[in-house]
Amino acid sequence: MASSSLRVTVATKDYDHTRDIAYGAVPIEGVDPIWLHLPVEEIFHRFFAHREFDVSEVSMAKYCSLVAHRDPTVTAIPVFPTRVFRHSSFWVRRESTATTPADLAGGRIGVPEWAQTAGIYMRGLMAHEYGVDLSGIEWFQGGVNQAGRREHAELALPEGLSLTVVPERTLNDMLLAGELDAVLSARPPRNSHGPDAAVRRLFADPAAEEAGYLARTGILPIMHTIALRRELVEAHPWLPMTLLKAFTRAKDNSLERMLDGATPRVPLPWIRYDAERAVEQFGGDPFPYGVAANRPTLTAFLQYAQEQGICPRRVEPEELFAPQIDEGFRI
Repeated sequence: MASSSLRVTVATKDYDHTRDIAYGAVPIEGVDPIWLHLPVEEIFHRFFAHREFDVSEVSMAKYCSLVAHRDPTVTAIPVFPTRVFRHSSFWVRRESTATTPADLAGGRIGVPEWAQTAGIYMRGLMAHEYGVDLSGIEWFQGGVNQAGRREHAELALPEGLSLTVVPERTLNDMLLAGELDAVLSARPPRNSHGPDAAVRRLFADPAAEEAGYLARTGILPIMHTIALRRELVEAHPWLPMTLLKAFTRAKDNSLERMLDGATPRVPLPWIRYDAERAVEQFGGDPFPYGVAANRPTLTAFLQYAQEQGICPRRVEPEELFAPQIDEGFRI
């Protein structure tokens, strides 16, 4: 790398679809990256609290909240390193008769953080797909398996919505004790493991529900995006597009590896078939970057975030990303 290249710190989790950039197989033109692979919780805290990194993986919810509050210090590129359907993240007791979110109406539900990205999508699913009145539920916020978890975003909860902080109990224990009817959590409660587990998923076949949801709505939930310090972009306006092209090429390379049956990159015997099905179902790229390909997902999430009090105003998808982004680029 030439000495004149811009030195940039980048912090992400270690994903196959970013590794080609991190390890130099895909260069970032004009950039000498210092790449840090760290747990996402650490990345989020260090970037949001102190802006320690030039380029950082970030929580979609927290980032959208900053944009809604017109924070002048950050911008982003439409790269989404983590996307996960969340139908599998509704948890109930084994003996519960509930089988869909509609059965949870009027109940008591725990969440690890109200402003957690996964929870925003799940509550949006409840309200918009199953007609559940979120204000008719008693909500409880606390740690799923470890007590004391705190909220990390500024909230302006809708009028009539009840949210009780539970600092001394775990949501897992409250669910087992019958004090909660469900827990909405990306990380499973500890009593959900094993054939005799006391906690189960709400949906009997989450994958089938997710496929139907995608077909109806076009939504593939985005959990994280890639943020940049705005002062860096102002000093180097070419950087957002350069990063977007590199991240896109690395992701495309990763997909090609998943489709290569001769040399599978992960220790799962049917990964190639899963990749082929995903490509067919999505009509091409199952993990697209950019605003245009993700407008249904971005629009829905921003609506949910405003309705649930995470964003104080309605944000449009284009507001989230650096104005230098041109989606007509060709790699």
